[in-house]
Amino acid sequence: MKREAIIEDKDSSNWRELKNKMFFGTVIALSILTISPILLIVYELLIKGLKQINIDFFVKVAPDTLQAMTAVRNGEIIPGGIANGITGTMLMVAVASMIAIPVSILIGIFLYENQGKKYANFIRSLTDILQGVPSVVLGLIAYIWIVQGITKGFSALAGSVALAIMMLPLIIRSTEETMKMIAISIKEAGAALGVPYHKIILKVMIPSGFSGLMTGILLSISRVLGETAPLMLTTLGCTTINFNIAKPTSAVPLQIWEFYNNPNMIDLVWSSSLFLMGFVLTLNIIAKRISMKYS
Repeated sequence: MKREAIIEDKDSSNWRELKNKMFFGTVIALSILTISPILLIVYELLIKGLKQINIDFFVKVAPDTLQAMTAVRNGEIIPGGIANGITGTMLMVAVASMIAIPVSILIGIFLYENQGKKYANFIRSLTDILQGVPSVVLGLIAYIWIVQGITKGFSALAGSVALAIMMLPLIIRSTEETMKMIAISIKEAGAALGVPYHKIILKVMIPSGFSGLMTGILLSISRVLGETAPLMLTTLGCTTINFNIAKPTSAVPLQIWEFYNNPNMIDLVWSSSLFLMGFVLTLNIIAKRISMKYS
């Protein structure tokens, strides 16, 4: 009997070990299948985009059709770059951040401080709805508000407003969730010392949740960096470097669309896409490092 029991236990142990190995192998296979499209995309961008990456690519504006066609016919690298797109993207993201970040953090703190109240729940619902609104709709709203109502024409300001609206939901929810993770005793300690409420928020709560707030901000910036549809309705594009927010300006996603519609500039599509992917990846890595360092 003991021998039979030992044999049964051994068989059961072998079967469990086999199931574990089968499950582990399935997980590995599915993981490889999941990341393979990403690896293929990165590989394609590197192969087709690196040949256009040089100093001129970052410091010169986009070439015209004749210059690109001549370079392609001669088998040369297309002259020029995307400097006007890079500066336009930086300008609009900076203005959008100045609009969205303070407003979003304040709303997020309000939702944290008023949990369960009807007005806070209503704002939270609106935030969730706004997060699901297509970007082209937000571009249309910015077109009506800014392009037609304020600047009377396409402008970087209109594009910034569209991007700011897109940034709001992510920062609001990340701020609220970050505040919830902070120990209530920290807030109570500040109140016990007689610190005014606004100073508790500014000098205790926000510094304590710095990692979560910064992560949400960087992720929201990463999200809007690649948006094209709202910018097509608001900024129009520009062939020169422009820092006037009341005038039309270019952006890297807009330039990718313009290059795509020109058969002579297909090489610049790959290079611009590689630059944009690298920029977004860098921001995501920075957000991850900040979250890990200050958590």
